Amino acid sequence: MARILFLIATVVILVLVFFLIRSVKRNIPAENLSTRNEEALKESAALEALAENLEVPWAMDFLPDGRLLITERIGRIKILDKNGQISQIARISDIAQISESGLHGITVHPEFSVNQYVYIYYTYSSESGKNLNRVARYKFQNNNLSDRKIILDEIPAAAIHDGGRIKFGPDGFLYITTGDAANPSFSQDKNSLAGKILRLTDEGKNAPDNPFGNAVYSYGHRNPQGLAWDESGTLWETEHGSTATDELNRVQIGGNFGWPDVRGEQTRDDVVSPVLQSGSETWAPAGMAYLNGSLFFGGLRGQALFEVKISNQNFNLTKHFEGELGRIRDVVSSPDGFLYISTSNRDGRGVARLGDDKIIKINPGKL
Repeated sequence: MARILFLIATVVILVLVFFLIRSVKRNIPAENLSTRNEEALKESAALEALAENLEVPWAMDFLPDGRLLITERIGRIKILDKNGQISQIARISDIAQISESGLHGITVHPEFSVNQYVYIYYTYSSESGKNLNRVARYKFQNNNLSDRKIILDEIPAAAIHDGGRIKFGPDGFLYITTGDAANPSFSQDKNSLAGKILRLTDEGKNAPDNPFGNAVYSYGHRNPQGLAWDESGTLWETEHGSTATDELNRVQIGGNFGWPDVRGEQTRDDVVSPVLQSGSETWAPAGMAYLNGSLFFGGLRGQALFEVKISNQNFNLTKHFEGELGRIRDVVSSPDGFLYISTSNRDGRGVARLGDDKIIKINPGKL
């Protein structure tokens, strides 16, 4: 009898173990059961989607309280709170959105807690019917934008090459990237606002030590897309090249960055050469952030998060999440040391995936 009871107990235990293993397997994510290598698993673990179903989120910036402002190129401004809830706070009524044009950059004033100022860059149609770009300032209170003031107007615009990144630098001035508006000759014209990095006061006046007595800080740019400063205050910029030859530039005040006369590995004594350029590969680099000794920038056609580690004037390029997320438009660092990126798969040049477009939080310690 004891032997029979022992055999019955053994069978019961084996059956329970069998069903327990099946239950555990059902609860393991499919990607953890795949044959992906350890590095891919490490990168997947670094991601957390915070917002989905957006329409071409172009730029992001954090408010002092940790909430995230987001522009959508179609003309909407949204806010992501610390609980992961997203809501619309404004629709810019005079947006002209054609191809690459529309609502672009957004930045928060360094003294937002005092003045509540938020700045945006967008394309609009003038009374004559001509499309132009402008920078406008608003007061942001009670989740509403009000008291619009035009900071800079009549920047040349086109369906392509509109630039559009705006950020405050460590010197307190407002930096603005503008594209050549599909007219390369604008870039070498120091009196044109197109194809430049511009620098203004927060009221829209030319910074007093600008090199040419106007708004121009540097020139010879084709379509500058990303701005970031390292801990020493050096300004870095990403830029779309022509037929590849995309660039990472260390910006010099008054510098000529060559477009359309010089590109890629070509050099000229009066032109600032890129620190890195993509050669025959296309990055289509977009927004950029500096964190922990590295520059991180999004790749549109490159479909990756690019990292350039800066060490003793050496620049080592690494790609993260290549092909996994599609087109990456903006990269910002959060007050608590994370990276936030936006995808741009609904911009007419990508393949929309389930939930696109997204805002994704990345733990840089797991890259």
